[in-house]
Amino acid sequence: MVMEDINQMSKIITPQMEEKATQLGIDLTQLDFNSIILPPDEDMGIPSDDEEELTRHEESLIFESGYGNVIIVDHLPCVPPEKFEKLEGVIRKIFSQIGVIKEDGLWMPVDEVTQKTLGYCFIEFNTPQEAELAKERTHGYKLDKTHIFAVNLFDDIDKFMKVPDQWAPPETKPYTPGENLRHWLTDEKARDQFVIRAASNTEVLWNDPRQKKPELVYSRARVVLNIFDVRTGKLMREFKGSADDFATGGTGGVSGVSWPVFRWAGGKEDKYFARIGKNVISVYETETFTLIDKKSLKVENVMDFSWSPSDPIIALFVPELGGGNQPARVSLVQIPGKEELRQKNLFSVSDCRMYWQSNGDYLAVKVDRYTKTKKSTYTGFELFRIKERDIPIEVLELENKNDKIIAFAWEPKGHRFAVIHGDSPRPDISFYSMRTSHNSGRVSKLTTLKGKQANSLFWSPTGRFILLAGLKGFNGQLEFFNVDELETMQTGEHFMATDVEWDPTGRYVATSVTSVHESMENGFHIWSFNGKLLYRIPRDNFLQFLWRPRPPSYLTAEKEEEIAKNLKKYSKKYEAEDQDDMNMISELDREKRNKLKSEWEEWVKKWKQLYEEEKMARQMLRDGEASDEEEEYEAKEVEVEEVLDYTEEIIDYDDEQEDH
Repeated sequence: MVMEDINQMSKIITPQMEEKATQLGIDLTQLDFNSIILPPDEDMGIPSDDEEELTRHEESLIFESGYGNVIIVDHLPCVPPEKFEKLEGVIRKIFSQIGVIKEDGLWMPVDEVTQKTLGYCFIEFNTPQEAELAKERTHGYKLDKTHIFAVNLFDDIDKFMKVPDQWAPPETKPYTPGENLRHWLTDEKARDQFVIRAASNTEVLWNDPRQKKPELVYSRARVVLNIFDVRTGKLMREFKGSADDFATGGTGGVSGVSWPVFRWAGGKEDKYFARIGKNVISVYETETFTLIDKKSLKVENVMDFSWSPSDPIIALFVPELGGGNQPARVSLVQIPGKEELRQKNLFSVSDCRMYWQSNGDYLAVKVDRYTKTKKSTYTGFELFRIKERDIPIEVLELENKNDKIIAFAWEPKGHRFAVIHGDSPRPDISFYSMRTSHNSGRVSKLTTLKGKQANSLFWSPTGRFILLAGLKGFNGQLEFFNVDELETMQTGEHFMATDVEWDPTGRYVATSVTSVHESMENGFHIWSFNGKLLYRIPRDNFLQFLWRPRPPSYLTAEKEEEIAKNLKKYSKKYEAEDQDDMNMISELDREKRNKLKSEWEEWVKKWKQLYEEEKMARQMLRDGEASDEEEEYEAKEVEVEEVLDYTEEIIDYDDEQEDH
């Protein structure tokens, strides 16, 4: 019995316990371990104040309820112990690119006899979303000619265990076609859609300039917005917090919430998005919707950032610090490596704004600087040529450095830009090009339009045309300008206009008056690209107008070039359709006018009949006199005397005698 207790005790005592007991002078053989009673639970009944510890405990509880974050990878090579580490490294490298593998989260079972791996492994990720993504992306992955991964979720084992031993043919269900989310692109009239918000209603409409009015597609009284992966329909990530959690700036910067909170990287892959915080820019990747490298980009006092429209490059602005001892700067940072590609220090900076060209070829940084006296400012531009070697920077200053910059806009997919500068109410508008006839790599001015009633610039999405708009305080003055020919095509006015939106094809422009800025004249107008007003739609409490964006064309460059060459052939077809529509509209107008005429004649006939029916009643009211015809009247002149005023005056008789 004593030997049994000693053997049992030897299993409990660890080398660390023996070492500690020797230091304290305790003989472990004299201890009765059976008499030791420990408090229940892992924390020995003592709760922790550490929030991280509490969170970790909660996570463990959640994990114990299921194994959604664990996958099983089958069809692995069966390797001996000397190749075990190499195989583990290969597997870890493949799956760590998809998500974060937990510590000790990779386990490959081994045959007890041969000591070889059994050809499968278990991998535990941080989240079920990462496990789901790993299964989706690596199932069928070809490791070599003889090993192709078969990946399943651990939670699917129950499903596999319920597979019947006898095969039964699956139930054949009738085919139900899914919704075609791009069906609107097949519209026979090649129309575009737009969405508007007015009061509590949201409406989607067709733009139909032929009919001189939009056509309703969908209407809803209330809309709730969420962010989903449109391929799977899953809600990918939620971000919760107070206003302070989304505030920008640092210890020496301006605090506040920058809108939009999240900004998406450019390009077609939608791989990254980011938000700015206090002294950090948090960049997330869209595979797992987690931070890149689990860390935010730390930038002391960062105030603003913007993505390149085409590449994973962030342009960020940091203001001056230390009373001007540390200059302001604009930096270009490559993602995901967080490598700084270019930096430009700026001195005496009052304000800074960044403008990307739509292809990501150029970046214009508008810099407002203080004069030496610090009593006034002047403006210049730092122009970055992103796609050229070493990213050269060119400085552009206006002829009058003291001109106030009112607006700036790049030509989409082009090399030109426009600037409104000077004093209101009639500033100047200058056009510049990043190219010259000699291709010297220097910016050049094309022209300056003097004294224009404009404070906003809106390029057509296809370039070439631009709308010079005087919004809000400029009372909606509009000028449609051809930059290729440097000439005005048309002028117009949308009184009190507050917003302008080009349609995605560059054929039409919408101008609107929203109740956010103006309480009267709410609604929108649709114009052609060259300034012809097509129709007006008034709408009370009008809030917003947005065209539906078009996805990239499926046509090849060769096919588009072929269509451009044969445009006259295609145009005849659409001209004929336009004429048919005009004829139909004319016919509808004629029918409408004829209907109104018929309704008027019917109304007149009805009242004439009533007039005849009441003839005897009118005659009786006139004591039998029939007075309906004008010639039966007898004109008589009657004189009437009427006293308008009466005044009584007493005259002294003696005074009157003396006068005589």
